[in-house]
Amino acid sequence: MKPPEKAFSEYLASRNLKMTPQRRLILETFIQADGHLSSEELYTQVKSKDPSVGQATVYRTLKLFADSGIAEAVDFGDGLLRYELRYGQDHHDHLICDECGRNIEIVDPDIERLQEELARRYDFVLRRHKMYLFGLCKECRGKNQ
Repeated sequence: MKPPEKAFSEYLASRNLKMTPQRRLILETFIQADGHLSSEELYTQVKSKDPSVGQATVYRTLKLFADSGIAEAVDFGDGLLRYELRYGQDHHDHLICDECGRNIEIVDPDIERLQEELARRYDFVLRRHKMYLFGLCKECRGKNQ
């Protein structure tokens, strides 16, 4: 698999767009962050490296990341859209604490198998899915007792 920088450059070229220095910096910062970032959080990190990059540039570039398959938007139910690196990553689901917002990424072959079985049962072709499970983490349950 090609590196995400190359994949994104090829995506841009296929749409007659250029890999500008600002887009490159935003991509490098996003990849290095290794987490779930809002556009504001990414903007803060990029701005600390290059104050000339505007918030609108970061927002538009995140949209390009999502359109190209480099990133995926995730919604943890707190009203803030975040992005995570999707390209070259294994699929995972999320456990999200309603109290503190903690997010645990999970990979479970049983869940994946069950989804495939459900799709077959209903003659449905799966293309993608997202699963968010909301509850209370161990620490928050301990505080509430």
